[in-house]
Amino acid sequence: MINESFKIIIRSETKWYDVDLKSVWAYRDLIFLFVKRNFSTRYKQMVLGPVWLIISPLLGTVISTFVFGTIAGIPTDGIPYFLFYMCGNSLVWSYFADCLTSTSGTFTANAGVFGKVYFPRLVMPISSVITGLIDFVVHVLMFMIFWVYYKVSGAQINFTWAICLIPMLLVQMAALGLGCGIIISSLTTKYRDLTVLVGFGMSLWMYITPIIYSTTSLSDNLRHLCMLNPMSPVVEIFRYAFLGTGEVSLLYWGVSWFFTISVLFVGIVLFNKVEKTFMDTV
Repeated sequence: MINESFKIIIRSETKWYDVDLKSVWAYRDLIFLFVKRNFSTRYKQMVLGPVWLIISPLLGTVISTFVFGTIAGIPTDGIPYFLFYMCGNSLVWSYFADCLTSTSGTFTANAGVFGKVYFPRLVMPISSVITGLIDFVVHVLMFMIFWVYYKVSGAQINFTWAICLIPMLLVQMAALGLGCGIIISSLTTKYRDLTVLVGFGMSLWMYITPIIYSTTSLSDNLRHLCMLNPMSPVVEIFRYAFLGTGEVSLLYWGVSWFFTISVLFVGIVLFNKVEKTFMDTV
């Protein structure tokens, strides 16, 4: 009789660098179900409900106009303060910050769902990014109302060819917010302290991005340093597209895209690795 020894090794089907995008696409219906859930639960049991989509950016813009425009007198290249801050804060930064913060708690906030049923975990942060697009569309429509008002009033504002770049900028903001968010989400499964730092980090990031000031008010050295921030070229192109001020630097935008793709790649790899064992630590 020939003695044969057998060894069975049980291991994960996917490797740490293997991202199954086909599975994510197969669960696209689930993504839109989560989008519907995210939107409905956000305004559940609120008196004004979705009206906050209009009130919130208006209040933020009014406060910025009063503090940074009326009191501080920060120059805005001749653009009305209200439009300048609404474009930078309510449109660009609001969407990016929403993508990052909503995805940064993916594992901890949805541990109950993840522990009961299987589906590609990337479905959850992707649905959060798509949910933010609803807010963005509402903010754009509101911005256009004020744009027309100031244009009729004689403000020197114009649409430029850069408006064709808006879809690419939206994809970039979503990718950068998703990448940063899922990196934080992956790390917070073990290090919960990071959740406390997210709010502080976002505030700091906003102030080093030309949201409340124009890059033309900076010295050359500071301007070059500021434009290395991956969000700075995005804000500048947005303003140039809608208001005719700012700059479109393909060099800085290329650096911004490189950083975005790198962060998204690292985030997906880390997310894919952590999702296999996060239930043991959450």
